[in-house]
Amino acid sequence: MGISKVEPERYEALLAEKAARLERAFAIHSPPALEIYDSPRDHYRMRCEFRTWHQGDELDYVMFEPGDKYRHHALTSCPMVHRPIEELMFPLLEVIREDRELRYRLFQVDFLSTLSGGMLVTLLYHRQLADPWRAKAEALAERFGVHVMGRARKQRLVLSQDHLIETLTVDDQRYQTKQIESSFTQPNAIICQKMLEWAVDATRGIGGDLVELYCGNGNFTIPLAGNFRRVIATEISKTSARAAIAGLELNQITNVDIVRISAEDFSRVLRGELTTRRMKGIDLSQYDFRAVLVDPPRAGLDADTVGQVQIYDHILYVSCNPATLLENLAQLCETHEIVRFALFDQFPYTDHIETGVLLRRR
Repeated sequence: MGISKVEPERYEALLAEKAARLERAFAIHSPPALEIYDSPRDHYRMRCEFRTWHQGDELDYVMFEPGDKYRHHALTSCPMVHRPIEELMFPLLEVIREDRELRYRLFQVDFLSTLSGGMLVTLLYHRQLADPWRAKAEALAERFGVHVMGRARKQRLVLSQDHLIETLTVDDQRYQTKQIESSFTQPNAIICQKMLEWAVDATRGIGGDLVELYCGNGNFTIPLAGNFRRVIATEISKTSARAAIAGLELNQITNVDIVRISAEDFSRVLRGELTTRRMKGIDLSQYDFRAVLVDPPRAGLDADTVGQVQIYDHILYVSCNPATLLENLAQLCETHEIVRFALFDQFPYTDHIETGVLLRRR
């Protein structure tokens, strides 16, 4: 993790600066009033990674200066992470420090926690792990009441389980998602709930069917399924697609098909340019797609996918990078107008901005 200075007393001012910056950048598209969703002021990160630093008999978590892999600071507290993580991380390191088998060539500790109470800790090493490590790691897991995994080059040791089940509340409805170690999940669960509530509200009343690109572990898919007759959701990652399918089963959702395919290839399928066995059993002619949801990586949508999503009357675009969203909007706003515009403060005290827009055909 890089250094992020948590200053609760400045939070409102920093959020206002982000909002003003976003409004200036998007003014060219004349969006409606910006909807601003604030984060908890501290203890907001549910997923985090810490490098460790060995110095003689000392072992510390460290954070590095941005852009400088040599300048680091030892941590004695970490108010940005979920409180259960902060309460665990330092006692855990004390035990590791005193045990050579657990400490030797450890270079990173990853934490994944949930609002529903689970905790998964992954210990990463510059050496291969064997039975002596497993025995010590199992004792560590039992001592702290957490799940523990070990990772090394071409090695992944799961002692009990490699995932957690998160429960999120959206408009008083509880939804469960499967979160797998090392796979992407939303790091700020409180903001995630607000994003989901916004997305459900923004798409309420559209009706028909939904196509979703980049569905991940089904984070948006699961609560949005209730707004549509049927949903096709795509994801290229095998791990994430399996987690999405598991999430549908956990929530007893039956009107969604998960297809493991890239957004680019799925766009070609929709245009009739590609056939693939991954679409077996799905008759696209039976769908009435009235909306598309995209939540792409920082690079945004490629030109072909932008052209594909333009065919739908409603486009829900969730972006972790306003710059690439703006690039895509240059084309999307030729046919659509922005009718909802939101800022989600996923990463307080940083320059990062998570944005949501709903576009409607002109």
